[in-house]
Amino acid sequence: MSRNIGLDVTPPREECTDKKCPFHGDLSIRGQIITGKVESASMLKSAVIRRTYKKSLKKYERKMTQFSEYHVHVPDCIKVQPGDMVKIAECRKLAKTISFVVVERMPQ
Repeated sequence: MSRNIGLDVTPPREECTDKKCPFHGDLSIRGQIITGKVESASMLKSAVIRRTYKKSLKKYERKMTQFSEYHVHVPDCIKVQPGDMVKIAECRKLAKTISFVVVERMPQ
């Protein structure tokens, strides 16, 4: 049985024993909620998420596309592959570069 994490996301159907899972472990969620695309999922229980956004350049009266990359923890109960759209949430620092966790895999 999954616990309520306080976000409007659908909890995963699978159960897991991951301590760093917000649904089945003891990890609390706080701060930012970001939507992005999975760039790489080749690490164990981790992935790289890319968020693209438009930035206005006043001088040239154009918009420029920029991106930010986030290293995130992927719980055992959520399966992700490169190209998937996911919702990530900020949590405590889990590793040197990881301070976000995947909370939902969004439908395509």
